[in-house]
Amino acid sequence: MVYDAVIVGGGIVGLATGLKILKSRPDLKIAILEKEAQLAQHQTANNSGVIHSGLYYKPGSLKATNCINGYHELVNFCQEEKIPFEITGKVVVATREEQKPLLETLLNRGLQNGLTGTRKITLEELKEYEPYCTGVAAIHVPQTGIVDYFQVALAYGRKIIQQGGAIFLEHKALGISQKDGISHIETSKGSFQAKLVINCAGLYSDKVARMNDAGVNDVKIIPFRGEYYKLKKEREYLVKNLIYPVPDPNFPFLGVHFTRMKKGGVEAGPNAVLAFRREGYKKSQINLGELAETLAWPGFQKVAGKYWKTGFGELYRSFSKTAFTKALQELIPEIQESDLVDGGAGVRAQACDRTGGLLDDFAIRESQYAINVLNAPSPAATSSLSIGGTVAEMALKRF
Repeated sequence: MVYDAVIVGGGIVGLATGLKILKSRPDLKIAILEKEAQLAQHQTANNSGVIHSGLYYKPGSLKATNCINGYHELVNFCQEEKIPFEITGKVVVATREEQKPLLETLLNRGLQNGLTGTRKITLEELKEYEPYCTGVAAIHVPQTGIVDYFQVALAYGRKIIQQGGAIFLEHKALGISQKDGISHIETSKGSFQAKLVINCAGLYSDKVARMNDAGVNDVKIIPFRGEYYKLKKEREYLVKNLIYPVPDPNFPFLGVHFTRMKKGGVEAGPNAVLAFRREGYKKSQINLGELAETLAWPGFQKVAGKYWKTGFGELYRSFSKTAFTKALQELIPEIQESDLVDGGAGVRAQACDRTGGLLDDFAIRESQYAINVLNAPSPAATSSLSIGGTVAEMALKRF
């Protein structure tokens, strides 16, 4: 059988893309290839579960438009499919005077992105939202929420099957070649033919892109591990909903924060450290070949030179629970080291170009036979239906 489109990667973005294509054209033959024995095992399943509002992203960017559109689509989908979620709101807190202008910039960005009701709050109001949080200034964002994205992804998968799509688990893409306008995808369990390949391979998206388009040699995925602690059950009262710091504008991560989880518990973190393999969820997980590739990449060398101080601080927090606690105490002084127990970790697929640019925006690139989603970090889960719609639109023009 020749499929109209084969999607490589059964994470939340790949599944949303398949769902959107089938919604518009239920007559098309669509298959999703996932290398694991279950869908959504990597960035999706290890996500912090925040429904992002669109506060941080440059107005007009793909991140801003897809996050805001995706937010509304996601909420509607959860309501229709009866997936539990909550719109909790969050506070973003400046803990030092020099952060106040950055907080003001964030507020203006949020308002430009249409976040009605986002506003500065007094320190007295901050205590009403988060009684144990301290700072010198704060804003409240009412749109932020929490959900279990693994459950969302499984629901996308169920809808795809219901609409006649096919999902193949334990099918790792090994190579892609073209003959007579058809792509031949070799997997660990067989081969597939497709008129179009859609690459949503996350942490391996650059490698899959190079299988279908030798011209994709200017971007490499750099894996950053984000490690979390959880608050002990008896100390969860210290956090009502979500508490964020003012992020460093030069570093594409949000800083350690507190998140109440929809599936229960309160997470504290994450830091952001280089992972020694692409799916390296633990410090002990090392792939020397993948690590060597990362270290040899000219763009990574430039990133390391530019951010070495920030990176060293993140690494120090990775190995020092005391240092991690100290960072959390900026927001909640009452937090003690003994309040924290080991949580999980996620690995973020961060695209980096040759010049040392950490791609801030989503990056989707088309070639003759493929559409490659090359950069879709946070807020990709929130934005999934919107990104899926964008990719589906590109795909449908070909049929």
